[in-house]
Amino acid sequence: MTSTVPTAVEHADEQQPPITMFGPDFPYAYDDYLAHPAGIGQIPATEHGSEVVVIGGGLSGIVAAYELMKMGLKPVVHEADRIGGRLRTVGFEGCDPSLTAEMGAMRFPPSSTALQHYIDLAGLETRPFPNPLAEATPSTVVDLKGESHYAETVEDLPQVYRDVAAAWSRCLEEGADFSDMNRALRERDVPRIREIWARLVEQLDNQTFYGFLCDSEAFKSFRHREIFGQVGFGTGGWDTDFPNSILEILRVVYTEADDHHRGIVGGSQQLPLRLWEREPEKIVHWPYGTSLAALHPGGEPRPAVTRLHRTAGGGITVTDADGEIRTYRAAVFTAQSWMLLSKIACDDSLFPIDHWTAIERTHYMESSKLFVPVDRPFWLDKDPVTGRDTMSMTLTDRMTRGTYLLDDGPDRPAVICLSYTWCDDSLKWLPLSANERMEVMLKSLGEIYPGVDIRKHVIGSPVTVSWENEPYFMGAFKANLPGHYRYQRRLFTHFMQDRLPEDKRGIFLAGDDISWTAGWAEGAVQTALNAVWGVMHQFGGATDPTNPGPGDVYDEIAPVELPED
Repeated sequence: MTSTVPTAVEHADEQQPPITMFGPDFPYAYDDYLAHPAGIGQIPATEHGSEVVVIGGGLSGIVAAYELMKMGLKPVVHEADRIGGRLRTVGFEGCDPSLTAEMGAMRFPPSSTALQHYIDLAGLETRPFPNPLAEATPSTVVDLKGESHYAETVEDLPQVYRDVAAAWSRCLEEGADFSDMNRALRERDVPRIREIWARLVEQLDNQTFYGFLCDSEAFKSFRHREIFGQVGFGTGGWDTDFPNSILEILRVVYTEADDHHRGIVGGSQQLPLRLWEREPEKIVHWPYGTSLAALHPGGEPRPAVTRLHRTAGGGITVTDADGEIRTYRAAVFTAQSWMLLSKIACDDSLFPIDHWTAIERTHYMESSKLFVPVDRPFWLDKDPVTGRDTMSMTLTDRMTRGTYLLDDGPDRPAVICLSYTWCDDSLKWLPLSANERMEVMLKSLGEIYPGVDIRKHVIGSPVTVSWENEPYFMGAFKANLPGHYRYQRRLFTHFMQDRLPEDKRGIFLAGDDISWTAGWAEGAVQTALNAVWGVMHQFGGATDPTNPGPGDVYDEIAPVELPED
């Protein structure tokens, strides 16, 4: 469904400042930091050319490496698979190369303003993404319990769906001070954000999403909770999130992370790939024309890291898949944190024990997608009897769960995301091959659209991913369970290393699972910038007084600290 925030906010005065991912846990203006003409900091000239290892070539790793390079350091990037991480865009064998499938991140909210900085820097374009009932979506079909409803706007759905939307609005208002937080985020009112959030963190850290709904007078109806779980808000059903901490959900709705999504034209993986090749206009120490690619032999990252350990003098020693062993004064680790438990042999001394506990407790959600290329966007054909679109963006309780229709115009080949699923729904088809998955999905869709022959339009083999089965990921993204706030705080604040014992410094965690907003590229960017500040600080550098970095103002805006006893 469309976003179901309170009506007063939905129709807010357009003159208000926009909502951005400014908090609520750490209300720091990363977008202003990036846009400031003074830059994000510098290191002493005596440190220019010093090597820093960056482990992981996803968006967080590439952003960190890019900014460290601009400061005059020499990032050495290791990537086990391909540049991009979960920004993974693939083609279809034997088909028009313009046809692509987004196996990972495919939609980005305008509130991701630090991410947008890099999208603009890379010269990429975005366009509205066809979420359920979004303005860019011609039509949506909601199919539950064998009953289908066709809608071009939310008003076309039965009254019970509007009742559910209203219940969610009331639930947020009564249980989470939605309007007050919305206003504070728009105005970047740090004291007010911190006041509201401190109270909610203390009250709700132990509460599940589902428990939060059940505690609300607005959601006393099981039927309403069931519909909400299957259809949800923004991008679709949220029942797979029901066991997670309600704090995770509030971070999303407060910052409009699930609203007004846009896709990157040509594919999201272009962003890290272009940053890898980009030659910054402003760069210290390195000659003009230097890029990350130019700093790496053959223009490629180093291979997978297989071992990390500490050596005398505070060094971080890295062994890679080629057997090469090198020691660095600083390291940035941006891969999924579970890699430190399994794929990479690590010394216990890398992190304090409380951080190891937080890494071990990280909870990842499963996710799967299946795409097929088709000859044209046939779904826009009108049914001669009903006048409706032949096929629509589809939300259902059948095996497909979410089906998205993606095209570049009526006369061009197009792509169908036959199925996008999470958690248990993803695990249901983990053992199936791509073709077996396609058969299951075509059967499900055939029951919803009995007169539509999707198969006759398919022009190539399907492509699929199950992120829980990807060896360098083992899950789609982190989702905190109740009681995990303290663990997340340890991971996010790890970049403030003056607070750590001296023998536990020098390696910096980053990536969206370290952020408060896992699953969103904005979190990958923000934690990369935190790590860059940490490395700069370690090398004796500093920010310009007119543009303080996240570590400079940390004590004023530090995340709420809950008692341990």
